[in-house]
Amino acid sequence: MLDGVLIENTYNMKILITGTAGFIGFHLAQKLLGQDCDIVGIDNINDYYDPELKFARLAECGISKANVSWHREAQSTKYSNYRFIRMNIENKGELMSLCAREKFDIIVHLAAQAGVRYSILNPDAYAQSNLLSFLNILEVSRHNPVKHLVYASSSSVYGLNATMPFSVHDNVDHPVSLYAASKKANELMAHTYSHLYRIPTSGLRFFTVYGPWGRPDMAYFLFANAISEGRPIQVFNHGKMKRDFTYIDDIVSGIISVMNSPAEPNKDWDATHPDPASSTAPYRVYNIGNNNPVELMGFIEEIEKNMGRKAVLEMKGMQDGDVQATWANVDDLINNFNYNPSTNIQIGIKNFMEWYKKFYNK
Repeated sequence: MLDGVLIENTYNMKILITGTAGFIGFHLAQKLLGQDCDIVGIDNINDYYDPELKFARLAECGISKANVSWHREAQSTKYSNYRFIRMNIENKGELMSLCAREKFDIIVHLAAQAGVRYSILNPDAYAQSNLLSFLNILEVSRHNPVKHLVYASSSSVYGLNATMPFSVHDNVDHPVSLYAASKKANELMAHTYSHLYRIPTSGLRFFTVYGPWGRPDMAYFLFANAISEGRPIQVFNHGKMKRDFTYIDDIVSGIISVMNSPAEPNKDWDATHPDPASSTAPYRVYNIGNNNPVELMGFIEEIEKNMGRKAVLEMKGMQDGDVQATWANVDDLINNFNYNPSTNIQIGIKNFMEWYKKFYNK
């Protein structure tokens, strides 16, 4: 276990989760709602992908679409310890008022403008959603001190790095998309606030998260849609891709472990040989992945198997902003938290496809 302060569990904690209508935020909230903690979720429910899926996730947690309106609190009918507010975290004043009123113990910041390819076409969205919003989260954590700020980073920060598996102890100074650059910027911003104001911050570099209730812009979801409709699927780099696909339950397990152990200064940190994943400040960065990269074509075959039909493949070159392979070194999570990602793609894709067929009546 990581040296320093330990929150034994999240019981009796008041927790703010941003992005609770999103994929990871929804699953994290569901997991925590079984505990005796008070959760407030916020999300702007934008139209980057179908808002109806986001409303459906909220409904699973007892938040009816009819009760969701801007800036007003909606109480879950399923969980007495869950409230939801539709709001933009770019609005610093509103976020500050919420945090001053609620006095959160932990903030888990998962809201962001996602998408590597979308960032090439819509760069302005990333400055607002990923930079300004994160600054606001840091500011409310400063003025309303929290025990721990946990935030989403991304495996995309590794960019041109070629040493596998990717390690948080390596420098990541060569991103290849604006999305990746915005996530690297978040880590730098967090370190600054940890250093100046001693706010414990932990950044989580997620590796290709998949599973039920997932994001429709992700490749596996696009593949399932295309195969079910008999349309060709675009396979980039002619299928010569590997991804460290990580099942949502393993991601949530890692998040909760990190939440419960606020970042502490690294007493062995050496300024002459600086470790990018820690600091003299209460700052940490972790990879959360499966530590087992899978060939893209093998992943597609699992979807085909569960769909009961073959895909029509449309081979493409490498997409701008993309990388050929990802592979997470998760030694720090294993050593500090006994992290054990246990869901293989056979089980993970089966679970996703069962949900997909039921939700979309396929």
